[in-house]
Amino acid sequence: MNYKSTRGSAAVSASAAIVKGLAPDGGLYVPELFPTLGDAKSFIGLSYKERAKKVLSAFLRDFTPEEVEHCVNAAYTAEKFGSEEIAPLCRINESTHILELWHGPTCAFKDMALQILPHLLTVSMRKNGIEDEVAILVATSGDTGKAALEGFRDVDGTRVLVFFPRDGVSNIQRKQMVTQEGNNVGVAAVEGNFDDAQNGVKAIFTDAEYGAFLHENGIVLSSANSINWGRLVPQIVYYVSAWVSMTEKGELLEGEHFNVVVPTGNFGNILAAYYAKKMGVPIARLICASNANDVLTEFIHTGVYNRKRDFHLTISPSMDILISSNLERFLYDISDENAEKVTAWMESLKTEGGYRVDSETLVKMQDILWAGSCDDQATLSTIRETYEKYGYLADTHTAVALRVYEDYVKKTGDATKTVVASTASPYKFGQSVLGAIADSVPADDFEILSAIERKSGLPVPSALGELRNKPDRFSMTCPPDKMRDAVNTLLGI
Repeated sequence: MNYKSTRGSAAVSASAAIVKGLAPDGGLYVPELFPTLGDAKSFIGLSYKERAKKVLSAFLRDFTPEEVEHCVNAAYTAEKFGSEEIAPLCRINESTHILELWHGPTCAFKDMALQILPHLLTVSMRKNGIEDEVAILVATSGDTGKAALEGFRDVDGTRVLVFFPRDGVSNIQRKQMVTQEGNNVGVAAVEGNFDDAQNGVKAIFTDAEYGAFLHENGIVLSSANSINWGRLVPQIVYYVSAWVSMTEKGELLEGEHFNVVVPTGNFGNILAAYYAKKMGVPIARLICASNANDVLTEFIHTGVYNRKRDFHLTISPSMDILISSNLERFLYDISDENAEKVTAWMESLKTEGGYRVDSETLVKMQDILWAGSCDDQATLSTIRETYEKYGYLADTHTAVALRVYEDYVKKTGDATKTVVASTASPYKFGQSVLGAIADSVPADDFEILSAIERKSGLPVPSALGELRNKPDRFSMTCPPDKMRDAVNTLLGI
């Protein structure tokens, strides 16, 4: 199976798509066809790792079974994720299951992909005869950065450089990144928001002259953002696994459909659910949950994408995004793979700040997606109400999904069983979470963690608790137009 660009350039192998990250025409790689899974019975009784091997093997056709097995076994261990379940399902009422995707080493759902991506990438490098050092360039709204740093730490033949918005991440997220250990890591803050950082990374990737300069210095660029197929394909696995687990437990009857709710900013996580649906997972409706940065909600309701709007710093900062990169893959699919249309829309987004899809595309989109948003106050209320009613403590992003799902049920009356993607540990956003369930909040971030543990009985993840005594290693800050200089400094060239 080869991979083609959403903007029309020539197809490449799976391993080449993973190494390149972004297609040379600026498009995103997508498979030429989607494999079908059959029914859940073929997965019953399999561990998460075994489910992952089946799904990944269907997409990575130029990988040998032994190579896939190596990558999966290295990534999804009980030591890293707390148990062999990897992505456990928690049932909070008769119709709602929460898919916990944050049991990995950085306490966020990005671990589900970024623990395996380094292994996929190193195999892909060998297959493509690449002897240069690969520099992984990452823009992050908070969680991807730490997960990439941890995943690629001290991996031979790689460097990983992360850019985050200086004032757009939580204190814990910042501390996780600037204290990162490893001999091949670098971190810098960007004077701007996530979109500024993401646009800066894209500009570096598409600068042919700079790419040649890096090659002269023995370096080739790749990406760990969800624009990289090797980052996206592992996310399909956990939606397949959730379906199988619900079937195993008798929560779903044969042929019964379920909804999926995803708190999303860059559209990658919900896109993975859509791809699982394309493969045969019986997902009925995909519900896209946004915070006050509701560009996706407006787009799904109107067909107009408009990034020229106020940018809000919220208590769910990983969703503080106005340019949703992975939406391009979705639009390519529902427009019958019309690369010309997609290219025009993306060019309009770049030059004019937005675009409008045609009525046929809008109808197709609305048949698949429902969208809603909520502000910080509603997010806090949902954290408190969910904790009081079910004893379940949700982080600020999961709470956005729960509130939007509640609104969806009220507006539609749809009682279909539903899986809500939980994308981060409540401890990662402790100040807001504790403020929602307690009368007072300590000033110190680490006292907050202890207070949540006393209040909820949920143990503090060791990866967060140990940050208290870690010294900062990185302090670089740069404006968006100086990110290339920052890359040179971090690479030492």
